[in-house]
Amino acid sequence: MAVPQFARLPVWLIAGAAMVVLLAFGHRYGYHGDELYFIAAGRHLDWGYADQPPLLPLLALLMDSLFPNSVVGFRLPAVLFTGLGVVVAGLTARELGGGARAQAMAAGAYACSPFLLAGAGHILATHMVDAFLWTVVVWLVVRWVRTRDDRLLLAAAVVTALDLQVKFLIPVFWAIAVVASLLLGPRELVRRPALWLGGALAVAACVPTLVWQAANGWPQLEMNRIVASEVSYAGGRVTFLPMALEQAGYGVGAVLFVLGVWWLLRSPRLRDYRFLGLTVLGVTAVFWLSSGRPYYVGGLFALCFAASAVELDRLLTARWRPVVVLAYAVSALVAISWLPVKPISAYAGQPYDPMNMELEEFGWPEVAASVASVYHALPENHRETATIVTETYWQAAALDKFEPDLPEAHSGSRGYWYFGVPPESARLTLFVGGSRDELEPYFDQVKRVGTVDNGHEVNNGNQGEPIWVCEGRTAPWSELWPSFRHMTFTW
Repeated sequence: MAVPQFARLPVWLIAGAAMVVLLAFGHRYGYHGDELYFIAAGRHLDWGYADQPPLLPLLALLMDSLFPNSVVGFRLPAVLFTGLGVVVAGLTARELGGGARAQAMAAGAYACSPFLLAGAGHILATHMVDAFLWTVVVWLVVRWVRTRDDRLLLAAAVVTALDLQVKFLIPVFWAIAVVASLLLGPRELVRRPALWLGGALAVAACVPTLVWQAANGWPQLEMNRIVASEVSYAGGRVTFLPMALEQAGYGVGAVLFVLGVWWLLRSPRLRDYRFLGLTVLGVTAVFWLSSGRPYYVGGLFALCFAASAVELDRLLTARWRPVVVLAYAVSALVAISWLPVKPISAYAGQPYDPMNMELEEFGWPEVAASVASVYHALPENHRETATIVTETYWQAAALDKFEPDLPEAHSGSRGYWYFGVPPESARLTLFVGGSRDELEPYFDQVKRVGTVDNGHEVNNGNQGEPIWVCEGRTAPWSELWPSFRHMTFTW
């Protein structure tokens, strides 16, 4: 396998600048609810989970152990993978024949993508790792087309196997890429034993997770249906493409994404890569038709950015360069605006906006403290027989993280339901969230004893949520627990 040449210095500088920006804003609010859940899942290590394969919980457990009280430390992998993604975007442009300027343009577009910089790079989450690993796989495929070195296909298989421990999306890329190569060439790709050997290795790596899914009734399939329903509620197929373009980056990113597909299909200089242009269209169509989330196509952004950068570098004369620089500067500011740049006080008193996920990055210690205050106010004999159950998996994870001395929190929400049943010995239940009508079928007495207060007067998903004391359980927990299970976010 030919040794790849290093990216040019401007690419490294862009990657460094992106990482500095992420580090600067990484501590602004706090952990996101999903990050707390990954930490909790890591404390219940298993071969699979209801809503994901096992890699993110393992990584979250590692980072929380290394940096137990540091949000920035916990997010270092996200910062590092974003920087490396910028570099790989530049290398992809190099493989397509781009010089230093084209490489810098591709790398800059990656760094200016609101999704790749702020949506993925800001928090430690599955979509962050998945987008980066897709970017690496596509770069390896592009390099294989140029060199025909089959060791690159095996390397791509290893990265694919790793990605399958994060999300189950990348088989869509491979399936469509194989069909596209049969239609447009290089047909040699499907004749390479390394491709099929690598595919077998990737599938073998998934066996433990698939066994877990089968043993637990395939909850991932149910989760996929939930995601599709949530996407449909938010606009579904009507908003899919506009949101995907927005996440690529209105301005530079969206333009390069669209032009990149066009040039991959039409440019004589990129003729060998036409199948990848068809692959981008096919992957986008599959996720659009299946009501997937728009950011599922984010792993293909770098390819399109690189193709556009290579072509534009040949077309744009020197007088256009100031315009290009200005466009990148504006796009960078837009991407940064997706980060938590506002002070928390700016959201005080504003109506709740479920689409503003920044609002779920603060208030978690206060959620835990609100529950702890109610718990410690109970008579001692009640505390000794109390258990805690929450409406959402985020709430349970916050309690486990910030109030570890309380009884272990349980939740019927998503993957948390699989972590265990509340103890039968508990005669009293503190329930966080929900409503009296939802709880009364399971308890003889339901009394509201507290309210969650994030201390900032900010209307996020937890502000004002009730805390209930429930007594007189109507049946053993082993019988009731299946009724508490819910894969939607709320009960």
